[in-house]
Amino acid sequence: MFHHPRKRFGQNFLIDNHLIAAIIHVINPISSDRLVEIGPGMGALTKPLVKILDHLDVVEIDRDIVQWLHAEFPARKLTIHAADALRFDFAQLGTGLRIIGNLPYNISTPLLFHLSQYSTSVIDMHFMLQQEVVDRMVAEPSTSDYGRLSVMLQNQFEMEKLLAVPAESFMPVPKVQSAIVRMIPRATPIVPAAEHPLFTKLVTAAFAQRRKTLRNTLKNYLVLADFAALKLDPSARAENLSVSDYAAVTRYLNTDTA
Repeated sequence: MFHHPRKRFGQNFLIDNHLIAAIIHVINPISSDRLVEIGPGMGALTKPLVKILDHLDVVEIDRDIVQWLHAEFPARKLTIHAADALRFDFAQLGTGLRIIGNLPYNISTPLLFHLSQYSTSVIDMHFMLQQEVVDRMVAEPSTSDYGRLSVMLQNQFEMEKLLAVPAESFMPVPKVQSAIVRMIPRATPIVPAAEHPLFTKLVTAAFAQRRKTLRNTLKNYLVLADFAALKLDPSARAENLSVSDYAAVTRYLNTDTA
């Protein structure tokens, strides 16, 4: 089947067989894994995975591809969820999930935040993403790539950039380079679930105007005495604080209002 990639779905299909083999190697699936693939497309990863796994779940939004998948793979080996991954309830698939996918560039950040809601149901996740996004995910404090995405995801996941993926590995060839990232949920998030709403508001406020100092961006939360109590420099900027620093501010404010 020839399927013309659809721009509205951000479709770029993987065609490099050596890279496909390398990705399967780093995922290292075994037959009993409860593996879920987001956006199987034309089956570049689906085909080798089905040969290894007892059963595979896939989430696909494109109705033409869904029809092709039904024709290509037996139902005993592949369950196809015809749905938008951004709205899909991954909890319905149970626990002990391993989630993989070549995520569309145009929805990668909101999709990562959506998937982070299911971290307690997940063993690990392996995604192919725009290299710039992966660099932001794994960035260290006080670097230009470090931002809201870094802080929010690092609170819940241990992450590692695994492979660089040349643009020529896809059809059509995208204008950006890609990379593979591994995400493993922390046994316990750095910020407790009960404090997460305040943590989210703090991080969002801090990075909303990242060139401004924390004295300005967090003025609705902290006064100078609070900075002193926390041993934080009010003239620092959002990217200078670690995830643990943001966790400490959240804990301090929760204690102060308790």
